[in-house]
Amino acid sequence: MERVAKEQLYGCRMCGQCALPDTGYTCPMTCPKQLRNGPCGGVAADGRCEVHPDLVCVWVTAIERAQGAGHGADLDLLQRPVDHREWDRSSWVNYWQGRDDGLGVAYGEDDPRPLLRRELGLSPR
Repeated sequence: MERVAKEQLYGCRMCGQCALPDTGYTCPMTCPKQLRNGPCGGVAADGRCEVHPDLVCVWVTAIERAQGAGHGADLDLLQRPVDHREWDRSSWVNYWQGRDDGLGVAYGEDDPRPLLRRELGLSPR
């Protein structure tokens, strides 16, 4: 159910680490470069994607949607790199089991390194 709904509504790629709420409900994994923290340097002046010039940059859409909904500040969250072991897994299950804890980290708020260390099985500082 999650796959069908999110693919149809958002173009979801089922990365298992959903960033939709933080990106104006635009799936950052639909970016040809799979950038999770904003647009690349190749976005054209008219907002077109450098890889697929016939398409609007995913991040231009994300910014417009987030700002239009009054959630532009959500785009300031840093998204952790994708854990490719989670591909094709349910982000809903990961959410309810606490495996997506701290996917978005605000600048200067919390140091994301302890979260990454925990995921790697290393002890926190």
